[in-house]
Amino acid sequence: MADTNEASNSRKLGNLSVIWHFAAQYPWRIAGACIALVVAAIATLAIPAGFQQVIDQGFGGHSAAHQPLRSPMLIVLQQSLGRYLDGGINFWFELLLVTVVVLALATAMRFYFVSWLGERVIADLRAAVQRNLVTLSPSFFEENRPSEIASRLTADTSIIEQVVGTTVSVALRNIVVAVGGIGYLFSVAPRLTAMLLLGIPVIILPIVILGRRLQKISRQSQDRIADVGTIASETLGAMKIVQAFGQEKREIERFSDAVENTFSTAQRRITLRAMMTAVVITLIFGSITTVMWQGALDVIAGKLTGGSIAAFVLTGGLVAGAFGALTEVYGDLLRGSAAAGRLAELLNERPKIAAPDFPLAMPEPPQGRVTFNHVDFRYPTRPEVSALSDFSLDVAPGETVAVVGPSGAGKTTLFQLIQRFYDPAAGTVSVDGVALQLTDPASVRARIAMVPQETVIFAASARDNLRYGRWDANDDALWEAAEAANAAEFLRKLPKGLDTFMGESGARLSGGQRQRLAIARAILRNAPILLLDEATSALDAESERLVQDALDRLMANRTTIVIAHRLATVRAADRIIVMNEGRIVEQGNHDSLSRSDGLYSRLARLQFEGLAA
Repeated sequence: MADTNEASNSRKLGNLSVIWHFAAQYPWRIAGACIALVVAAIATLAIPAGFQQVIDQGFGGHSAAHQPLRSPMLIVLQQSLGRYLDGGINFWFELLLVTVVVLALATAMRFYFVSWLGERVIADLRAAVQRNLVTLSPSFFEENRPSEIASRLTADTSIIEQVVGTTVSVALRNIVVAVGGIGYLFSVAPRLTAMLLLGIPVIILPIVILGRRLQKISRQSQDRIADVGTIASETLGAMKIVQAFGQEKREIERFSDAVENTFSTAQRRITLRAMMTAVVITLIFGSITTVMWQGALDVIAGKLTGGSIAAFVLTGGLVAGAFGALTEVYGDLLRGSAAAGRLAELLNERPKIAAPDFPLAMPEPPQGRVTFNHVDFRYPTRPEVSALSDFSLDVAPGETVAVVGPSGAGKTTLFQLIQRFYDPAAGTVSVDGVALQLTDPASVRARIAMVPQETVIFAASARDNLRYGRWDANDDALWEAAEAANAAEFLRKLPKGLDTFMGESGARLSGGQRQRLAIARAILRNAPILLLDEATSALDAESERLVQDALDRLMANRTTIVIAHRLATVRAADRIIVMNEGRIVEQGNHDSLSRSDGLYSRLARLQFEGLAA
């Protein structure tokens, strides 16, 4: 989502094609809305024509026989409907009533169809954006704030909903009214209409000039709204930290500044839009007043009837109103275009990690072998730092390998590459003998279970959180996994058992309970490769004992790679890998590494001597 794309998006209405792509999937609804719109516009324009006849045929003191109809449309109407309606002045009043009823029904149908389309398009658009987002690699979310993306899915889609459900309909209706009204005006008073049209270029020019500035400010306004949502989400998600450090005042000020920036930008947009409306309406109604002046002189001279000038005034008012409304909806269209452009960026974003066109099949049955072969890697957001340098490691099926080292040594990077969240710059990472870049990432991840240090619990039921390991698992399988993870006891004590809502990020559970739920999820997945990111580091002694017991069951007969921060947890590992600055500096078992005078022995002395003290 580069700045160049944003600048390009802010200069045109072409982004609205994104909306059309989704709306075009419902052609019958669009057709119904268009038919209703045209009928409503025709009915609207028919009202001034009816008043012309009422005035000329009735109020002028003459009968229909003395004032012949000049409009072919009116002649046809009188001939076709005359048998059902009374004659004379009653005919025209009755026809006006029929026109009003048609206008009301057509307007109601137009409202229904366009409102339905607005809701449907937004639902489809949100779903499409979400479908694309979940395919993107983690690097995308490192460079783009998730809270801002969430704002696009809410604030921007609300604007598009208004555009589809209201603005486009209003714009089309006013275009039809304007074009049809001008045609009718020519049939009533060609010379006056020509005078009126001479002012159109003068009206359009400020729309174009001010409209471009309005679109730029509209885009800025949406960005400021996104900032407000981002700050609110960030603060509310870290409320305990905010209050623990006494930073409530600072967060209030930060949010208030964002709100004021949003208001300031919105005020500029409102001011500019108000100026554009004032200028356009002044020009429009100034032109109409001048034309009416000439029309009044024509009536006095007998060149026009009273009904004709009345119809001209009413229709001219409709046309002027249509042009005035178009200036307003143009601003809404610009905002909709900016919002659609922001969502189009999310829709058009392509994952950097994807399956090749012809992916290799993973061998069956799974073996559980993991191999790093001379791997070099740097994170996209930190290209100046080498996370792994010429790293090689072969983990045999069923082997338990612990990875230790200081912070920043590259331990977590191993897990990121095994799950193919990133691709190495050089070398290969293989699972069961297949290089990850040659196969489908989904087939690789299906062979891996992960228990992170920071457990992710979704705001859903305990059942759904467990089923994340295997979504088609039945309750018997869920309880079996819970028993193996020492989680069944506390799950049974929950108010609604497995149907109990866990709260935001598992707020209703303790740290140990969340870890055991994550272990049960991994047990349910039943994958041949297990990745453990020190799942017991932040637990009390009793919770650690329960979690470690569950982990021992989980690790049985699986290839296990453990990131260890506490060396006491890796003494039983088949092999210990000591990393520093992206390289393996030592490897062996606990006893052999402890006897050497290397990094592991120094780390062990620091930890164990500290515990003894």
